[in-house]
Amino acid sequence: MESIKEIYKIGKGPSSSHTMGPKKAAEMFKGMYPGASSFTVTLYGSLAATGKGHMTDVALIEALKDERSPRVDIIWKPDVFLPQHPNGMNFQAFDSEGHQMGEKTLFSIGGGDISEDGRRQPEKSIYPYSKMKDILGWCNKYNSYFWEYVAQHEDPDIWDFLYDRWVVMKKAIEDGLDHEGVLPGGLNVRRKAYSYYQHAMSYQNTMQRRGLLFAYALAVSEENAAGGTIVTAPTCGSCGVLPAVLYLIHTQYKVTEKKIINAMATAGLFGSVIKANASISGAEVGCQGEVGSACAMACAAATRLFGGTPPQIECAAAMGMEHFLGLTCDPVCGLVQIPCIERNAFAAARVMDCTQYSLMSDGSHIVPFDTVIEAMKRTGHDLPNLYKETSEGGLAYLVKKKE
Repeated sequence: MESIKEIYKIGKGPSSSHTMGPKKAAEMFKGMYPGASSFTVTLYGSLAATGKGHMTDVALIEALKDERSPRVDIIWKPDVFLPQHPNGMNFQAFDSEGHQMGEKTLFSIGGGDISEDGRRQPEKSIYPYSKMKDILGWCNKYNSYFWEYVAQHEDPDIWDFLYDRWVVMKKAIEDGLDHEGVLPGGLNVRRKAYSYYQHAMSYQNTMQRRGLLFAYALAVSEENAAGGTIVTAPTCGSCGVLPAVLYLIHTQYKVTEKKIINAMATAGLFGSVIKANASISGAEVGCQGEVGSACAMACAAATRLFGGTPPQIECAAAMGMEHFLGLTCDPVCGLVQIPCIERNAFAAARVMDCTQYSLMSDGSHIVPFDTVIEAMKRTGHDLPNLYKETSEGGLAYLVKKKE
């Protein structure tokens, strides 16, 4: 299993699979043909279906176009799904006379990662276990916590790495609370984070904390939708859940930043297990792989911060994913706005519920985390393509039909 560093990427929204991944692929391809005069990119399946809403074309042109290569042609083929992965893209490079210099097909597989064959193959495996039951066994054997397991296998710089991501998460919340107005894209969705924050401050105790949690999640998700800088956790579309939970616990319960960083390590470990055994790509398994994964990660982090044992942490994470099984990815107009932004806020609220529920138990439960993740993978593969980031089903279809 790969480093948890691959879970937390700093980048610009609105989509890790439709913006960050294609840009990374384009930069790699351009590096192979630095003398090319023009490029043609053919987008397939989900990338083509919702690429314009996710600014895929903008990201590609930004990566490929310069004075030497002023021309970038993009071909959209939303009805063609390559067998390897729903997010396929073919790059072609041409010289000044129009002769093809080379081509390459790549796939954006979620979380800003790219692949040549559509499969997730870690560049470097650093963990001996990829199943939570084995990691939980290690914790039991050595009387240790999940973050201590991370410390055993990551490089010493992991704590500085996580702290840097925490700083960006906090900045995204602060910027999101400060910014107002209508989000780009044509849906005329107004930013709500500041309004929710102000309303929350008029309440007390539990109502105030829940309102602040909504505000923080909305702040990050709105920054992402506007193309702002965020941290994938594990994706752009689900980037508001974990920061909101961590920020609330840090500010309301006076938990130190050192403990926050340890919780981020715990969350990253659970996210890595999901990536290794299922998927975090909405185009592959639906929104259960994005918001569901984010909820599971945040459940693990919150339960750790409130003093939960490893079994209680695993129990909370399992519940966090279990209750998102089957969640479709149906973004209206292909934008990461409706229903994506609100899903982040409600997933953050569900984290607190799962955490409390787990802490009131001894951590024992019938369906383990690994089984829930296997169910998520199977459910995702059984979902029709119209419910996997193509904007052809669910809310996306009905809203479009009524326009």
